[in-house]
Amino acid sequence: MRSDLDHLMEARGLDAIVVSGRAFGNPSLVYLVNGAGITQGIVVKKRGETPVLIHSPIERDEAAASGLPLVNMARYRFTEILRETGDRLKAMVELYRRIFADLGVRGDVGFYGTADQGQAYLFLTALAEALPEVRVRAEYDENLLEVARATKDADEVARIREVARRTCEVVEETLAFLRRHRVKGDLLVRDDGSPLTVGDVKRQIYRLMAERELDASEGLIFAIGRDAGVPHSRGRPEDPIRLGQTIVYDIFPRYAGGYFFDLTRTFCLGYAPPEVESVYRDVAECLERVVAEARVGVPARHLQQVACRFFADRGYPTIAENPETEEGFTHLIGHGLGLAIHEEPVFTDVPTNVRTLQPGHVFTVEPGLYYPDRGYGVRLEDVVWIDEGGEVHNLTPFPKVLVVEM
Repeated sequence: MRSDLDHLMEARGLDAIVVSGRAFGNPSLVYLVNGAGITQGIVVKKRGETPVLIHSPIERDEAAASGLPLVNMARYRFTEILRETGDRLKAMVELYRRIFADLGVRGDVGFYGTADQGQAYLFLTALAEALPEVRVRAEYDENLLEVARATKDADEVARIREVARRTCEVVEETLAFLRRHRVKGDLLVRDDGSPLTVGDVKRQIYRLMAERELDASEGLIFAIGRDAGVPHSRGRPEDPIRLGQTIVYDIFPRYAGGYFFDLTRTFCLGYAPPEVESVYRDVAECLERVVAEARVGVPARHLQQVACRFFADRGYPTIAENPETEEGFTHLIGHGLGLAIHEEPVFTDVPTNVRTLQPGHVFTVEPGLYYPDRGYGVRLEDVVWIDEGGEVHNLTPFPKVLVVEM
């Protein structure tokens, strides 16, 4: 949580942190500016002090929505610095020298955000050489801001609940859209008698999302038949919608200051083959079993172990026995969720994963079984939150029903 930042900085020996770059695709910056609608910026936080936002002059109103102390970038006259140095790298180093002098930044400083890897390397190397009073620090695994973002406060969970509500509306309206179509043979057809396709359905989903102000920049999955058996197949636009085939519908939009939701349901229109019904029951039971194991202090990797044991006991291949398997259970049981679609905690079953479930964690539980050569796949996904008192809540108010009556 944000309230943990000073403690985390002290534990890691950091006197200050800097988060910079464009806001899009930069959850750490969005996090520190409280979801304010800026396009880019620099946030500087000294340990024990409130973060400061250095913002573009044309975004002063958007920056004010952050609630942070503000510094207008125009103050540093970057264009003049660029003219004087004639070199963009030198100009950026001089800009940061002035910012750090203004804010009294010294000592061990951690740098976060987004930048081209080569540019970031050159900039931080040059900055370290030019400012001997600043020791550039970087983190590779589980960095400070990822750890802080992993546990959510009440306001963040409220935002995630709102995304959940809107997302569930989209899924319900998608099913209504499918039900409105006529059936000809085993195909859903348009008014002109031509087959309804995956592309048609996805265009409708995007419209439904736009009506609810949901950002679909990460795309979505609507895959049928054989493609439903490949976990991250997005679905081929030309595929017709057939009765009795599994449809994996995985939707992961964001809203309300950049928070994501993630929901997967598997449907068959009209009827489901007996084999699919059996697999669906096992996937649904696995989800319940894993959620029942989630509690404060449990190692995150334990949830992956529970899912693999559950499926292996029922005769399904899993990645625990064969990491290369392309059938059965082929992926992790879930992932953290928040300002990034995948964030802490992670559930990889390796000895180095020493993470434990904590109050404030929000994460998905998404067991699946996949058989592309048999023409089907089944995945179900709910979002779980552990509150401050350790109680586990399911944030996914959408039923699990395999067969959609037509």
